[in-house]
Amino acid sequence: MQVKDVMTPTPACCTADTSLEEVANLMVENDCGAIPVVDSDDSKKPVGLITDRDIVCRAVAEGLNPLELTANDCMTSDVLTVTEQSSFEECCRLMEEKQVRRVPVVDANGSCVGIVALADVAREGRKTTAGEVVKEVSNPTASAASAT
Repeated sequence: MQVKDVMTPTPACCTADTSLEEVANLMVENDCGAIPVVDSDDSKKPVGLITDRDIVCRAVAEGLNPLELTANDCMTSDVLTVTEQSSFEECCRLMEEKQVRRVPVVDANGSCVGIVALADVAREGRKTTAGEVVKEVSNPTASAASAT
């Protein structure tokens, strides 16, 4: 099975200069917790990913006013992507290895055409696959484990 068979197609995207208020509205309108950040509305090449957790941890918890910030202020810029032709198994392996819950999917031109989230893994994968990915993605990182 390929990523294109399980991904959520045409995800809502934003650019780095999109206000956090607009990002949050996109999340509400699209019932999602992550928005790929792209270089432009035309090319849609991913330059980051912003999640609801990013907004809380990098803005609200820091005492910053989210109404004065943009996606660029909170996004993760080291974004992992997979292609439409990547195997579902490879995508799951990468999610486990990099401990990410969502992966933007790009086409041959590098444009964002989809996203694979843990919900897609749970819906499309075998029970053991979904359980293993969730377990590995949820393991504390070395820095988080040493902080406890």
